[in-house]
Amino acid sequence: MRTLYTVLVCTILLACGETKEEDKKIYLPDSNGNLNSISVVIDNLLWEGNVGENIRSIFASPLNGLPVPEPMFKMRQIPSQVFDGITTRSRIILKIEKGADNASTTIVNDMFAKPQTIAVVRGKNDGDIIAQLKANKSKIFDAFNKEEVQEKQRRINKSLLDDNVMETELGFTVDIPSAYKIGKDGEDFFWVRKSLSNTKTIDLMFYSVPMTSISKSDSTVVDIVNVRNNVTKTQIPGEDNIYMAVDDAYAPALFNTIIDNKPTYEVRGIWEMKGYTMAGPFITYVIEDEINKRYLIGDGYVYAPSLAKRDYVFELESIIKSIKIK
Repeated sequence: MRTLYTVLVCTILLACGETKEEDKKIYLPDSNGNLNSISVVIDNLLWEGNVGENIRSIFASPLNGLPVPEPMFKMRQIPSQVFDGITTRSRIILKIEKGADNASTTIVNDMFAKPQTIAVVRGKNDGDIIAQLKANKSKIFDAFNKEEVQEKQRRINKSLLDDNVMETELGFTVDIPSAYKIGKDGEDFFWVRKSLSNTKTIDLMFYSVPMTSISKSDSTVVDIVNVRNNVTKTQIPGEDNIYMAVDDAYAPALFNTIIDNKPTYEVRGIWEMKGYTMAGPFITYVIEDEINKRYLIGDGYVYAPSLAKRDYVFELESIIKSIKIK
């Protein structure tokens, strides 16, 4: 009997211990919000003054590589006094706090909801806050973009295109929505398309080139443009000598980034059809594959006259950033 009593007491104590451990876990609600939309938590007077002006100038600045200016992010202001409950569940939040003794900028993840990225900018006065925003804008951009790309990829993964042939041929994996179709497959080149209407499309190209094709110098962007022009002219030709090329009237923008933990060039610009009135934005990622002595290239472009194009380019960016080289 005494043995049975001892077992029962131990069982109860263990159960209590497990309950306490469970109580320590914090269960966060799902975050919400449209893609690339920032909730700006800031007092009304700051939003209407110089601080708000600088926030709009920085985060609503035009996205590189679009024919018509479109903002990098859309924004909605939430007064600090009403930032509570459901308003705290936005996926990306910029929170401005005035009156702090030490100016700082901090990136916080999953504070009120999940997934979530919050940039908290503190300063004693307006000047301190503005200085923090300018000094840390790249850090905030990168954190917000990373969160939004991951969210877009999560949505993409609900229904994927069967692209095993392409992945085997080029030696990589990529997550492409099932709404896309492979338009052309060949040796070391694949063209993948999604129809928006009878004439409007968003397109992807995947191919590789030797590392000697693109130099690491002041001519890097020129080399990338030349490679792209050669591929589009030979692989996606039109009739009567009509072909796609990068529009010389708009200087492409070159950035350095990371995909699959590998150094990557990102190029944004405008393409046009030589000999025909067609044009649109493109985004190219040139991934350094040192092991295989090549650059793997993921390229996306949009033809959607009369439509806003930022969200389409962002979709292409999110797809290409899912690449993992085998």
